[in-house]
Amino acid sequence: MGRGKIEIKRIENSTNRQVTYSKRRAGIFKKALELTVLCDAQVSLIIFSTTGKFAEYISPTTSQKKLFDRYQQTSEIDLWESHYEQLQENLKKQKEINMKLCKEIRMRTGEEDLSELSIEELCNLEQNLENSTKIVRERKYHVLSTQSDTYKKKNRSLEESYKQLIRAFGGGDDENSQFVLADNETDVYGSSMRLSNGGSSHISFHLQTSHPNLQNSGEHYSYNLHFE
Repeated sequence: MGRGKIEIKRIENSTNRQVTYSKRRAGIFKKALELTVLCDAQVSLIIFSTTGKFAEYISPTTSQKKLFDRYQQTSEIDLWESHYEQLQENLKKQKEINMKLCKEIRMRTGEEDLSELSIEELCNLEQNLENSTKIVRERKYHVLSTQSDTYKKKNRSLEESYKQLIRAFGGGDDENSQFVLADNETDVYGSSMRLSNGGSSHISFHLQTSHPNLQNSGEHYSYNLHFE
């Protein structure tokens, strides 16, 4: 007995449908290979399953691009025309957006003539400028606060270095030390600020005796500290 005739219609059972798809896909790929080998034909197959899975076959003697180009020449159909038109439309929109942004920048910097703007547009521009100024001002205060905190930390480090020098010479607390920090013209503040900004600084300390009877002798000791 021969095989019964199968009615060609959609298979409702998803499992059976997937099994049938896999078998027939393999069959049609086999036929495409036979056409290529037996008849020296150039065959291209592209298949997408219901789940979106992609499968293709292309004769070894050619490529998909070559076959598409040949198809366009033979059928006189431009496969990429609609895609090209879409790209052109997107490019046009991007140019319009770019021109609008450039104009807005010129208005914010005072390079654009504002005489054609309505009162509503002028108010919006003013509001945008105020918002931008607020953002810049907040950022400036944040940077100043950060630099100030850095300066305070490094200034405390300088004070600790000074105390260590006093202990080294006096052998006791600052109040009982035989030496004090003498007045000098070194820009300690400027050096500290350079430190807070991430630079290096060179600071000179001049120590003199704290004994009243010995201060007039002019005896003092100079020490240089270099901070990175």
